[in-house]
Amino acid sequence: MNRGNSRLILLISFLLFFCIVVLNDLVQGDWGNLSEGWGNLIHFWNDSLWPPDWSMLEAQSYPECQVSIGFFCSKAYLGMLETIKMAFVATIFGFIGAISLSTLAAKNLVPSFVYFPVRIILAITRSLPSIIWAILFVVVFGLGPLAGVLAMTFYTIGYLGKLQYEELEGMHREPLDAARAMGLTHSEIVTNVVIPESSNTLLSQLLFMFEYNVRHGTVLGLVGAGGIGYYLNYYMQLFLYQKVMAFLVVIFIVVIIIDLFSMFIRSFVTDEGDINKPSWVSIFLSPKQARKFHEKPIVEESE
Repeated sequence: MNRGNSRLILLISFLLFFCIVVLNDLVQGDWGNLSEGWGNLIHFWNDSLWPPDWSMLEAQSYPECQVSIGFFCSKAYLGMLETIKMAFVATIFGFIGAISLSTLAAKNLVPSFVYFPVRIILAITRSLPSIIWAILFVVVFGLGPLAGVLAMTFYTIGYLGKLQYEELEGMHREPLDAARAMGLTHSEIVTNVVIPESSNTLLSQLLFMFEYNVRHGTVLGLVGAGGIGYYLNYYMQLFLYQKVMAFLVVIFIVVIIIDLFSMFIRSFVTDEGDINKPSWVSIFLSPKQARKFHEKPIVEESE
């Protein structure tokens, strides 16, 4: 084991020990509640959560269903569809706002008197959780999906804006210096150099934020901001947890589908190179053997 690995293991061990000490201080040494807590969770799962009430996937009695497949008139489908629409609109609006502000918040693109106040604006928008934004917009615009869309949009701008300007600051200086030497304006540098150079990471951030907004959009319904969260809040107040569990299963499946869709989209812009994909077999091999395991044979071109 080399010196670098020894230091890394020592650092990780110290951090784990420090975390345990801090956690023990937080719970004040009262670890005995864990045994009772697991028993309560098992009891709650068996008696209140499982099995889910799959009637939430059936067509509603009112209004009358106009399609042959009842699922497309169910509360689960309609609520999830509204949440996805809200997340999609908020993600696109938020991404446009974030990319506009992040290029003004990167230290390598603008002077300090520009990026400092822009960073303060981004910090303000992400300092409030989206559910607090939703409460504010519900007060202004009333109950409904509009408040949810605006709440997710504002939080997306602050959250993505920080990720984006940190990514832009990590760019190599050579393309920027060449663009400035050519006399390009700030907008031309952003559109012709900065965004193309960072496009892969920006796409990953966009897809991640869409998934995040779909998941978090289910929570905004708890304050009346629309989506499937409205049904979650309604049935939780009535203690009908088996119905809530059915909605949670639908949310889980939708998030998995979105993740697979994100992988599919990114496959068009990701260059995997000439290295084989990792395998579980290579984990148990020595570095030298693992290197040979992943080497691709060189195919000689026929003359």
